[in-house]
Amino acid sequence: MTLKDRISEDIKTAMKAKDKVRLETVRSIKKLILERETIVRPQGQESLTEEQEMEVLTQLAKQRRDAIEQYRQAGRDDLAATEQQELAIIEEYLPQQLSDEEIREAIAAIIAEVGATSVKDLGKVMGPAMQRLKGRADGKTVQRFTQEALKG
Repeated sequence: MTLKDRISEDIKTAMKAKDKVRLETVRSIKKLILERETIVRPQGQESLTEEQEMEVLTQLAKQRRDAIEQYRQAGRDDLAATEQQELAIIEEYLPQQLSDEEIREAIAAIIAEVGATSVKDLGKVMGPAMQRLKGRADGKTVQRFTQEALKG
């Protein structure tokens, strides 16, 4: 079952269950996927690749994480809670997220591979790190762990 098929089924299920938050979240995923497909069609591509679908989901998850942070800083825990619910739904479609320890191990391996020695080498590490951990780790977390590893 493709992601689009799964989302269509989940929309029907959410409608039947009258689950407003899930319905709106899944519809927003479908909307963004359809928008991206209209962008790639002129290039001869009929639908999104699995990697492109993961980019869409990762983008939506990042937007929710940023919104949660901003709402909490503004003291709007009610809005942050709604965004947290939406993030949990989006994450159901993403691959299993790596633990902090797994992220640190991957970063250590990449640092060794590229021969990075200081924070000045952050760019040399972040490119390969984001390529390998795409969709399975948050970019801010990867950057924070990379900086810590290069300082230590």
